[in-house]
Amino acid sequence: MTRPTTQLKTLLFIVAASQLVLGALTLLAPGPFFAWMGLSVPPVDNQYMLGMLAARFIAYGLGMVALARAENPDPFWIRNMVLIQAIDFGAGLFYIATGVIGLEVAAFPMLNAAIFGMLLWLWTPRSTSMRAQAT
Repeated sequence: MTRPTTQLKTLLFIVAASQLVLGALTLLAPGPFFAWMGLSVPPVDNQYMLGMLAARFIAYGLGMVALARAENPDPFWIRNMVLIQAIDFGAGLFYIATGVIGLEVAAFPMLNAAIFGMLLWLWTPRSTSMRAQAT
């Protein structure tokens, strides 16, 4: 596998920061965070599930830091984050299309998901074994 570029490493740190911030806010201040985002404040009993979601944000954030610091980051985990970003973008489209949320609520997260997902996809070095599997 070719060495990752400085731009990929920088992007991984940026994605890590976004995940860690999402995790911290979802874990420590879910009500105010949801309200600030323009979403309904979840009932208190739903905040248990949000705590579990926060754990995943935080774990992926730490994972992105580890990938950014690695000499040869594992493309599988980078592609996993591409999948997360694609699902995030698709969920935004779905909830906008069904009228559950407005574009003003989802535009920024969807733009981030599109940019992060595309750049991670494009900038991840392809290993010889990955190229062989793709053909």
